Amino acid sequence: MENIIILAIETSCDDTCIAILKIKNQKSKILSNAVSSQIEIHKRYGGVYPMMAKREHQKNLPLVLKKSLEEAKINRPDYIAVTIGPGLEPCLWTGVNFAKHLAQKWNLEIIPVNHIESHILVNFLQTTNHKLQAVLPAVCLVVSGGHTQLILMKEIGKYKILGETRDDAAGECFDKTARILGLDYPGGPAVAQQADQFRQSRKNKETSKLTIVSLLPRPMIYSKDYDFSFSGLKTAVLYKVKCPVFAKASVDKEKQKTKKFVQMMAKEIQQAIIDILIKKTLKAAKDYNAKTIILGGGVSANQELRKQFKKKIQKDFSQCQFLVPEPKFSTDNAVMTAITAYFNLSKTQSWKKIKVNANLKV
Repeated sequence: MENIIILAIETSCDDTCIAILKIKNQKSKILSNAVSSQIEIHKRYGGVYPMMAKREHQKNLPLVLKKSLEEAKINRPDYIAVTIGPGLEPCLWTGVNFAKHLAQKWNLEIIPVNHIESHILVNFLQTTNHKLQAVLPAVCLVVSGGHTQLILMKEIGKYKILGETRDDAAGECFDKTARILGLDYPGGPAVAQQADQFRQSRKNKETSKLTIVSLLPRPMIYSKDYDFSFSGLKTAVLYKVKCPVFAKASVDKEKQKTKKFVQMMAKEIQQAIIDILIKKTLKAAKDYNAKTIILGGGVSANQELRKQFKKKIQKDFSQCQFLVPEPKFSTDNAVMTAITAYFNLSKTQSWKKIKVNANLKV
C-alpha cells in the first residue's frame, strides 16, 4: 500500500499519547503528535501511581484524540495502532479499550504494538525504506524508567534479549537517587541538570573539597554477561548521603547539605550509570559483530549519555553506525507506536482479539 494513514495510541505509563502518521511512497510524515503529560500529578509522590495514571488517561484520551484529528485535518485513519505491552497494566488497558472503541466505530482493524520494539524502530522514522543489510545486525540498548535491556536485532521482528537488569532499571535508579538527594521527579532530568551545574562550576574551591562522592560503584560493569544491576549504586548513594560514617572521606553533615555536594553527587551518579551502559553495550557490539548500535527509551534523551556514546563509538568502533532518536522521540510518544505499526502491518487483527500483555517481551 503506497499511501496509508495510521492513528497510534500509547498509554503504557503516565503519558497520554496519540499521533497520526502518513506513509507515502515509503516516506513518513507526522501529521500530529500530541502528548498529555502527568508529571506534575505524580511529582508529589516521587513516582507513578498506576490507578491514578489510569484515571488521567481515561480523562485525557478523548481530548488528545480531538486535538490530533484537528491538527492532522483528517476525519479517520486507515489503521489504528495501540501499545499492548509491556507497561503498567491498568494504563495499557485504557489505551487498548479506547482503540477498540474507535476501531468499532470506524470499522477498522488494529495493529498491536510492542512498546520495547517501538523504542527501537523509532530510529527508522525518516527512512522507512532503510537498507537493512547496511545496519543489521544491530545491538540495541533500550533504557528507561522500567526497562534496561540489551537486544540483538537480526532483522525487524527478530530479536534476542542479550541482557537486562536484575533489579532496578537505569531510569528507576535515577528516580530513586534523585529522591535521596531531595531532587524533583522525574529523576533523570533533575540529576542531569545538577550534574551540568557542577561541570560549569567545577573550578569552585568548595567543590574541590568534596571528594566524598568520588568513585561510586559501577555494579556488574566487568561481569562476563550482558546483564545490569543498579540497586547497589542506589544503596551506595544512600549511605554517602545519610550515613557519612560509611564514606571513605570525612565530611560534616552541614557540608552534605550544600548545593555543591548535591551537584557533585549528581554528576557522579550520572557518570556511574553512563559508564555501565556504555561498557556493556560496546561489549555486546564487539561480541556480536554489530554493524549498528541503537539507543532508545527515556534515558536515551540524556545529553551526556548521547555525547559520551558517540565519542566512544567514533574512537573505538568507527565501523559501527550509531542511531539515537531525537530527544522528543526518546521519551514515550505515539509516533514511535505508529512507525512500529507500519513495519508490522501483517499483524493487523480484529479489534475483538486485541489483549494487553503487561510483561510482553520482544
